[in-house]
Amino acid sequence: MKKLKAGEVFAILLGAIIGWGSFMLPGTKFLHTSGVINTSIGIFLGTMCIVLIERSYRYMMQQDINEGGEFSYVLMFLGKKHGFIVGWFLFLAYLSLVPLNATAFPLVINKWSPGLLDFGYLYTIAGDAVYLGEVLASALIVLFFTYLNLRGTKQSGSVQFFIVLALILCVFLVTGGMLMTADMDAFYQNYVQDNGFDFAQIAPVIAITPFLFIGFDAIPQLVKDMNLSRKRASLMAVTALLIGMSCYILLNFATALAYGPQEAYQLDWALGYGVMEHLGKFGFLLLVIALGSAVSGGINGFMICAVKLIGAMGREDVLPRVLSKTDERGVARKAIWFVSLVGIAACFFGREVVNWVVDMCSFGAAVTYFYVCLTTFLKADTARVRIEAAVGAFLSVCFALLLIVPASPAALSVPARIFLGIWIALGAVLFVRLFMKDGKRQASR
Repeated sequence: MKKLKAGEVFAILLGAIIGWGSFMLPGTKFLHTSGVINTSIGIFLGTMCIVLIERSYRYMMQQDINEGGEFSYVLMFLGKKHGFIVGWFLFLAYLSLVPLNATAFPLVINKWSPGLLDFGYLYTIAGDAVYLGEVLASALIVLFFTYLNLRGTKQSGSVQFFIVLALILCVFLVTGGMLMTADMDAFYQNYVQDNGFDFAQIAPVIAITPFLFIGFDAIPQLVKDMNLSRKRASLMAVTALLIGMSCYILLNFATALAYGPQEAYQLDWALGYGVMEHLGKFGFLLLVIALGSAVSGGINGFMICAVKLIGAMGREDVLPRVLSKTDERGVARKAIWFVSLVGIAACFFGREVVNWVVDMCSFGAAVTYFYVCLTTFLKADTARVRIEAAVGAFLSVCFALLLIVPASPAALSVPARIFLGIWIALGAVLFVRLFMKDGKRQASR
């Protein structure tokens, strides 16, 4: 099986990190609640927290783990029960992020050609109208990346490289264009004058960084497909995090150059309207290309990660073993089709429901980070690594508390809490059945 080149691994990482949210959050959340200065500080501090957590991931990748990343690492050192907990949360995170990006694809099309896909009304769920046209568009993009992944990780990695190249180029061109045409006096009055350091505005941004950067952990899933050293792979993950951070800050800045915080909040896509107003159709086309690249990169990146994780969980009988089987080229065809069909089915529930599931996956990401740091702390043989792991574990707990403590500015919504409870209950049932079965096997020997 052909190995992935450094550029292809980097593209998969960055494609999983920079998604739909980087283009929408400036108008819907960042500028309204935290402005430019405090959003930038929050994203920077949150990124530094993730970079510190990544140090434990670096140690993890040096342990010669199998595909499955965090699941395989925790299972190897802490046992199957703890491995199951990590795998269960990570399994849902990867699976839900495929339809999240897939349902964003029709929105990209509708931004360029409003109403094009609004045909075949099916029903309304949680206030979100579901149209057949949008479901078909989502399904087609999932099937396209299913086809690429069936041809092998190497093939999908090559395509991802060009997708991410277009994404980064367009983000910088759009931001540069906005900077040259903006009213800097208005920007100063809206976001600089009387706007200083405010932790109450910074905290909500820090709290969602596990969700913003969940894609950085794609690299341990690809550990067996990489043609580069573990040290270089870790450096690549940190670089991808820093570029992702820069894109979030730049796109927030570009939106702020067009509108004040209240004005941006009232628009359904403030960045898009601002670019159209300042740079015209060509600038808007560049933005749509960047957005389409981010969405496509997210679908492909998380599909690759989900397939690797499912294969590892299947080999350990946490999921049906049939999902771990590969063909003569090493392609897990059944796992790929499983991810594809689940992703397409989720699109029928509408984007709002998918959003609730993804929101509660931030908690799952924090649990996963905690376990990786805890395992590293217990197994590391140097004081420096143990200290880094201890701090990473503490930060992971803080991330989790920010999401589940009701008074927190970043607390999960009620629907997201309900979905989290359901997923934990399902996991508990499967956990009991799985380990009762293991206990009976051992007793019969």
